[in-house]
Amino acid sequence: MTKEAGEEKALADIQKYGCHILHVMEDGSGPRFSYSIGIEQSSGQPELIVTGLKRELAHSIINEYNDRVRAGEVFEADTPYSGFIGNFDVMFRPVLKEHYEEYFGWGRWLYEGDDFRVLQLIWPSTKGVWPWDKDAPTDYTYFIPLLCDPFAQS
Repeated sequence: MTKEAGEEKALADIQKYGCHILHVMEDGSGPRFSYSIGIEQSSGQPELIVTGLKRELAHSIINEYNDRVRAGEVFEADTPYSGFIGNFDVMFRPVLKEHYEEYFGWGRWLYEGDDFRVLQLIWPSTKGVWPWDKDAPTDYTYFIPLLCDPFAQS
């Protein structure tokens, strides 16, 4: 797919569905991640990034988030929400702008800069540990780098 065809598809998806979802493969610098573009444009709510989860699950989570914000739901930081990953609650935190260049190239293209908001979906380990917990194992925290304020308390 050419760059122009990719841009046209992204714009068509935003028009039709309210967002376009991009998936980035794991590499030497970090885990795989998926993120939306167009949600803030279509619904006025922040974009969403999901790190460390399989493409299909991340895609499903972003679609669920998009459906819910289009229906009027507003997600508050550090509040538990259900319905995204099985029986586990998740939380959302605002992504710091210092991460936009590295993670949100297509978002920066769509919004012509960094003037958009992004929430990071924070998911617990299967033992209920959160990535900011001091006993969070590194084989879990690798998959969920905190792109939010690491000193925010939950």
